[in-house]
Amino acid sequence: MHHASDPASDPAAGTSTGPDAMPGAITREQLEELLQGVADQDRQAFARLYEATAAKLYGAVLRILKHEQRTDDVVQEVYVTIWQKAEQYDALKASPITWMVTIARNRAIDELRRRPTARHEPADILDQTASDTPSARERLEGEEDAQRLYACLEELEGRRQDMVRLAYLEGWSRADLAERFEQPVNTVKTWLHRALKQLKGCLAS
Repeated sequence: MHHASDPASDPAAGTSTGPDAMPGAITREQLEELLQGVADQDRQAFARLYEATAAKLYGAVLRILKHEQRTDDVVQEVYVTIWQKAEQYDALKASPITWMVTIARNRAIDELRRRPTARHEPADILDQTASDTPSARERLEGEEDAQRLYACLEELEGRRQDMVRLAYLEGWSRADLAERFEQPVNTVKTWLHRALKQLKGCLAS
């Protein structure tokens, strides 16, 4: 495939990435043709590819982030990446949708690691704590516990950190994790067991 240079403007601009962006019925061969067109900087092919796959990619990202606005932003970035890297797609290694979903999931995980959760501003917490009500104290303690947990998570090796976040914060099944990390389910279970043991040791220290 030819090199796809950056478009003059965001190629996904003006498109809807929400759950109402439904994919059309399209075959693997048609998706491969559209990706070839995108690699050749064909904006019409890009628009058709977007229309056919946006709902699938949106769902993959939303499942990880569980936040619609962040999902919208990430999906826009994913399609910019697809525009730029369409020439790298190899039909012998994966189907078009698998290739695109992998890009989407990886970008969502990057976003999750960068901003793991929406946290309250310290001033807001202090304002509520000043009332000295039980709910305010509990909220402050919860924030402190969350900060300790995320600090301990940062000590885990990168892939295991991602796996723990997806398994216990995002609710991914062991089978989903095995597919995402390209490991047998038993290996996933072993990694999670070791990671949890390390986390418990960190939290207890």
